[in-house]
This record gives sequence, C-alpha cells and structure tokens, in this order.
Amino acid sequence: MTMRALLLGDVVGSPGREILTRKLAALRQKRQVDFCIANVENASGGSGLTVANAREILAAGVDVMTMGDHVWKRKEIVPFIEREPRLLRPLNLSPLASGAGVGLYTLPGGVQIAVLDLLGRVFMKPADDPFRAADEALRQVGPHTQNIFVDFHAEATAEKITLGCHLDGRVTCVFGTHTHVQTADERVLPKGTAFICDLGMTGPYDSVLGRRTDRVLKAALTQMPFPFDVAKGDVRISGALVAFDPATGRAGSIERLQLREDQEP
Repeated sequence: MTMRALLLGDVVGSPGREILTRKLAALRQKRQVDFCIANVENASGGSGLTVANAREILAAGVDVMTMGDHVWKRKEIVPFIEREPRLLRPLNLSPLASGAGVGLYTLPGGVQIAVLDLLGRVFMKPADDPFRAADEALRQVGPHTQNIFVDFHAEATAEKITLGCHLDGRVTCVFGTHTHVQTADERVLPKGTAFICDLGMTGPYDSVLGRRTDRVLKAALTQMPFPFDVAKGDVRISGALVAFDPATGRAGSIERLQLREDQEP
C-alpha cells in the first residue's frame, strides 16, 4: 500500500491563499493526495497568520498548518493555536509558549500521521536545540506511528541537511521551509527518509521572495525603510509530493512540484 503526502511551501499573502482555494482540491484529486501539510507563517499580509486566514486555508484542503519565526506576529493567533490542533508552532520555542509543536492525526482507515514543526538556529532568532527537540518528539510519537513528517523552518542549507541525516530512517520526510526558494536536491536518503532543503513559496513569483520588487529595490538602493507589500504576479503553488508506505513509514519517492495559475494539476 502506498500513500501520498503533499507538502506546500510558505503560503504568502492573499495570492498564496487564493491559489490554494482555486486549485488545491483538484490537485489533491489528480495526484491522489491522502494528506496535505502547508507552512502558513506568511499567509496574512506576508507575515503571520490571522484566524480568518487559517480557516480559509483549512477550507481549501490543507490538513495541517505549520508556522515559523513569524508565529506570534498576530496576537489573535494565540488563543486560536491553543484550541486548534491542526495549527502547529515550532516545538523548540520555550516550553511555556502557547500551542503545540507536534501533532498526531488519524486518516480515514485508521492510518496515523505525526507532524513535527522545528525552527533552525543558524542565521535565525534564538531557539532551543532542534536536534534534541526532534529526538524528544520521536520518543513521544514513536509508539503511535512511524509516519512522521518534519517541517524544518530554517535558513541554512547545511543545518537542514544535517537534521535530515540525523533523522534518516527515523521519520518519513524532512522538508525545509523559510527561504521561499525551491531547491533541486530532493532525494530519499539511504535509510528511507525523503528530504528536500526547501519547498519554495506558494505565492507571487514576480517579486522578491513574495514582496513587491519596486519596494525591495528602493530599500536596497537608498538604505531607507519602505513597506514590503505582497506582490501579485505569476502566482504558483510550490512544494513536493512524497509517496510512502504507511506500514513502515519509509518513503518511496519525493517529487518537486510547481503549479502556475494557468496550468491544470
């Protein structure tokens, strides 16, 4: 038996949310997707997440939402994340922080999938050790399932690859988010864990990482502050599709995916 998980890179602003609303259901059906995870820390105005936008993304067909360094950008998310198990924040933040960094989900037919959200430490804001946090999380979810997906929201490729090697054979997939640039290093590691450094961005590609090019250029050329508004052109869904055996948790393949607005799934 083979199952498929669709992993979506950072959803940026209304363009990212809207393309999910228009195309995710058909994409799931066409590619026979059993489970969908999306990083949504930039989904509201390019930074953070509102409750209304979280509900919009869930309604579009995302099963679990992960966050990153902008998790607390919107104050209203705090009470929501405390009661919504489908929204995860990085596990290796303070243990006193609201919400959870790991979730266990049951699919139709009884298959269980665990999702773990981690934050990198290289070129990032302070966080606890993601390697030790991952080890502890695996001790918790290991007795329940071998189907474990890890979103490593991190900047440095070396740190992402190192975590992939650390978890190889212990989880189904380690996928990177945060840089908004899809990498071409997708592979199944020697012990059966699918890996990719970064899923890329679900949002407007006629931009600088999802923000209006003219605003970013003005800031770069003048060294003055300008609002980095979310761009609108060339919107794409970006991510990866992982095929795995739910009986063993081992990945059989990982495929990069990009879908433009004018393309069919």
